[in-house]
This record gives sequence, structure tokens and C-alpha cells, in this order.
Amino acid sequence: MGTDSTFHVVMYPWFAFGHLTPFLHLSNKLAERGHRISFLLPTKARAKLEAFNLHPDLIRFVPLVVPHVDGLPAGAETTNDVPLHLQPLIMSAMDRTQPDVEAALKDLKPDFIFFDFTHCIPPLARRLGIKSIQYCITSAATIAYLLAPASIKLEEGAQLSEDDLMHQPPGFPPSSSIKLHRHEARKMTFITYREYGSGVSFHERITWALRDSDAVCFRSCSEIEGPFCEYLEKQYGKIVLLSGPILPEPPTSSLEDRWAKWLDGFKAGSVVYCAFGSECFLEKDQFQELVLGFELTGLPFFVALKPPIGTETMEEALPEGFTERVRGRGVVEGGWVQQQLILGHPSIGCFVSHSGWASLIESLVNQPQLVLLPYSGDQFVHARLMSGDLKVGVEVERREEDGWFTRENVCKAVKMVMDEDNEVGREVRANRLRLRDVFLKQGFDSSYIDGFIEKLRTLIKQ
Repeated sequence: MGTDSTFHVVMYPWFAFGHLTPFLHLSNKLAERGHRISFLLPTKARAKLEAFNLHPDLIRFVPLVVPHVDGLPAGAETTNDVPLHLQPLIMSAMDRTQPDVEAALKDLKPDFIFFDFTHCIPPLARRLGIKSIQYCITSAATIAYLLAPASIKLEEGAQLSEDDLMHQPPGFPPSSSIKLHRHEARKMTFITYREYGSGVSFHERITWALRDSDAVCFRSCSEIEGPFCEYLEKQYGKIVLLSGPILPEPPTSSLEDRWAKWLDGFKAGSVVYCAFGSECFLEKDQFQELVLGFELTGLPFFVALKPPIGTETMEEALPEGFTERVRGRGVVEGGWVQQQLILGHPSIGCFVSHSGWASLIESLVNQPQLVLLPYSGDQFVHARLMSGDLKVGVEVERREEDGWFTRENVCKAVKMVMDEDNEVGREVRANRLRLRDVFLKQGFDSSYIDGFIEKLRTLIKQ
């Protein structure tokens, strides 16, 4: 333990910016209270994260040389460097950094190591007298639905079937309506049980980490996920910590001038904004249905998506004649945009999201209404949590057998939340406002961090 009850934490997140960034956000919150952080990361990732280190005097980046794995492009270090099907090889490369990680831990002698996908960390940390915390940047509901019961079946040598995944596990919180559709369960069985680096399935990685870590932590709060945390504590027989939502810091920059001017041209709350994160690539036909759905609403819209699979540019991806028809009221941008600033712009009235956890948290503290269009993995559970349990958003309807959605489905969901006379829309808006008020209550975020730190202090004495 450091001086004056401060402690030293090593962060070792999965080599994906969607994981590196939230681990750094948590690091900033801990450093703000005087705790020391050693942040293990790929060498090239350091430059991209440097600007987000708000406490360089207490947060030290420790670069790791990522070994080359056959099948990876030269120099690939993070999931950003490879297509989706090669990501398991990045995991294999990360596994091979274990000797360097062990050497770093012996040298640094931290009190804790926070990790997510590297199941080898808990036994290593235990051997070195370090407490291991699995920090999940997904929802507690996701782990409760997909992985708590699965760990039991894994011990029996069985796998969960599509039918299993379409039903809530035994003992699941009865207040929840979360369930997977057939097409989602099919995707989940593929993702969960395929090999994900070094001869281990993704499912095995997470369940072994859950089982062997000293504690599990979620970037969440009891106000939205209390029952799922209680369920997990019973399932795994260990403490579940909550860091709170870790709300985004107020932006210090201004919105890019061209987008600010464009959005300023529309009345308050009238523009539909759509973004699916940096690693979501739609099929071309679904991409076209999506943008045609926005056209069908008759509302102005701003779409920030990667070009769909099989295309290089937005020009070849968009439907014929689309650009001319929506000129002046519709923008489709394939590059990075300042999402936090866009969501905070008064003209934005609706956010169409892929239901990534970080994006949902970001959206809940802003004004726009929420439309959910989950793409894969934990996003399916997040969408059910938001639309079903919390009723703070509306999910786009899809075909049961394959998940296909139409332009009409997209239009219907958007209009539902944007129409002030729609009964469902009224309920969603009221629930969102209540939850937003909770999140923005003075001291809400900091009280969670302070409570989280106290529980870490207790854990270190055990």
C-alpha cells in the first residue's frame, strides 16, 4: 500500500481502443484521488492515448512490445490494425506478452492489477501477492445473462445451445425481461465458443477470469443494474464492485466548424444522429436500408458510419440518387466525428445507437432520445436492458430468424421517440429524464468512485 492510504494499480486492458480508453478513464478518476497507476499498453497505442491522460504525474504508460503472430499484418498491435476475423490473433499476441507483464509486476510491486480478457492474470497475480480485479466495460446484465450460467455448463463439458441462450438462466432477476432472439443466440454461440487466441475460447477466457479473480468490477451503477450485480455475487461467490458510470469529462474543444454550422441550421431537437462505433461494419444492403429509413422519416439526419463491408467509399455504398434527394438535410460521414459534442448540440433530438455500453452511458447524460439497433455480442443485452427493463429507448424491430431490418422499421422507431403525442415515446422520454437527473445529480459520479476506492481498501486487507 502506498503512503497515506493511496495504492498502486497496474492496468492491463485488452488491446482494443474500446477497452484501453475506459481503463484510462478509470485511471484518471483514481489518480484524481492520489492513487498511482502503471498502464500497460502496446507501444504504438501510447501516442493515441497520451492526450487523455489527465494526470501524467501519477499515470505512467508502460509500453509493451507486442510479439508478431503468423497471420497478422506486420506491426499490428491492436484490434484497430486488423479486420474483425483477425482479432483472435491479436489476442494470441497479447497472450505472448505474459513474460514481460510478469517482469513488470515483479518490478512495480502494485497492490492491484485490473484486467479483462487475459485469464492467466489471476493465478499470476496470486503468486506475486497482488489482488486481481476483472474490470468489465460491458454491463453486468450481459455477464449475468450470458456467462454466469455458462460457467457451470463449462465445468460439465457442455456448451450452451441457441435454445439455452434464448431463455433466462436459472435464478436470473425476475424483474428483468431480457431475452435473446434466435438470430442473436446464433451469433452468440459462434462468438462465445470459437477459439479466441492461444487455444482458448472467448467463453473460457471470461468465465475463468470471473472465477479466479479476487473481485469483479463493472462500469455501472446499482440504479440501473443492482439486481444483476446481486445475481452475479451469488453465482460466483465473490464481491462485485461498481465504479459508477464514469461520466465523460466536459469537452475542452469545440465542435468542428463545418458540422457546427450545419447543425445550427436546424431547430432544436429535430436532427437524428446515428453512430455505431469504430469497429461495426454493416452489410451493404442493411446499410442502405438504414439510411433509407432516415430519409423516410422526413427529418434532418447526421450519420457517422464506416463504409459497409465490401465497399471502400461512401459514394459506392449509398443508394442510387440518395445524395441528391437528401441534399441539405442529410449527411453521411465515413470518418471520425466528435460524438460527445454532437450529442450535446441542441439540434440533436434522437440518437440511433448500436448499443455499445460506452455510447449508451454517454447518451444517457445528454438530451437526445434513444433508438437501439444492436449489432453483435453484448449489444443485444444492452438493447433489451434499455428498451425493456429501463424503458429509456426504443429498439428497431427485426426479423426473428435472421435479424433483418427494413427502412420502415427504422423510420417507425425514430418517429416513435420523436413524436411528442406517441404514448410509448412519452413514457421513454419521461424515464430518460428521470435517469438523466439521477446521473447528473451533484456528487453522483464521485460518490461511486469514493465508495469503490473504500471497497478496494477493504479488499487489500483480506
